[in-house]
Amino acid sequence: MFTSRSINSLLRSNFLSLNKTRFFTTSNKELVGFIGLGNMGAHQAKNLIKKGYQLIVFDVNQENVQKLTNVGAIAANSPSEIAKQSKTIITMLPSFPQVRQVYCGSNGIFESIQSDTLLLDTSTIDPATARDVSTQAQQHNATMLDCPVSGGTLGAEAGTLTFMVGGTNEGFERAKPYLESMGKNIVFCGGPGAGQVVKICNNLLLGISMVGVSEAMKLGTQLGVDPKILASVINTSSGRCWSSDTYNPCPGVLPNVPSSRGYTGGFAADLMKKDLSLALQAANSVQTPLVLGPVTHAIYQLLSTHGMGSKDFSAVYEFLGKKNE
Repeated sequence: MFTSRSINSLLRSNFLSLNKTRFFTTSNKELVGFIGLGNMGAHQAKNLIKKGYQLIVFDVNQENVQKLTNVGAIAANSPSEIAKQSKTIITMLPSFPQVRQVYCGSNGIFESIQSDTLLLDTSTIDPATARDVSTQAQQHNATMLDCPVSGGTLGAEAGTLTFMVGGTNEGFERAKPYLESMGKNIVFCGGPGAGQVVKICNNLLLGISMVGVSEAMKLGTQLGVDPKILASVINTSSGRCWSSDTYNPCPGVLPNVPSSRGYTGGFAADLMKKDLSLALQAANSVQTPLVLGPVTHAIYQLLSTHGMGSKDFSAVYEFLGKKNE
């Protein structure tokens, strides 16, 4: 015999079970495609799921796919399959060859893209490639925006990324709900490719500043100053910058940053080298001389040559220490 208490308990149990199932398997929003589930993309995709979007995902690494299906995403066999099922597709890929392959190659998005699809490429690539792929998207009656990000893996996980967006005003308005689910600052930079221009300029400065902070921190510690004291003074003085106060390269100065966990889990030095290469190429295309950019690029090339390319780009501090030993 059921008592009122047992009925209420049963209803409450079923309600909680239903809520749990709904969080992981269903959504009241449309199916969104996501391609590229590395250190950055995985966090971005999870934040979309947290906001209620149902995701269909693809990555060449099946372990990365499994991590997303564990929290409710649907796995696809190719970018083309995603394009068949979703009219909103987001990509986060290492460089321009992967972007061209995913969009334009065999089993790529353009093989089966639907009319009026919204494409958001959050990769960092050269502006020329961004404009070319955007033109091809228009030929398929689709809208493409270049939306590179700033904020690193910490920002990706926290959902506080900055998105630098290039494309049309209409496309930007359509993209806002998705970008706001993954980031905090959404900035319209201009026409196709403009987002990439702003991003490579930002990362040119970031690479230069990280080398500068690493040199200053290395010098101070070699001269016997406690690195935490040195950093605290820099961070309240004229030398303050993101590379010091948020992402300090000296181990132990800040918790939960790559330098305090063996330079793992962040933005790879090889990717910084790639972004600096993009900046140098862009500068050459408009005959704008750069002085510190080539020097910084050469330093990151040395990191790569010495087997440190997979470490976080703040490992330049560690590299400077090795050169002084």
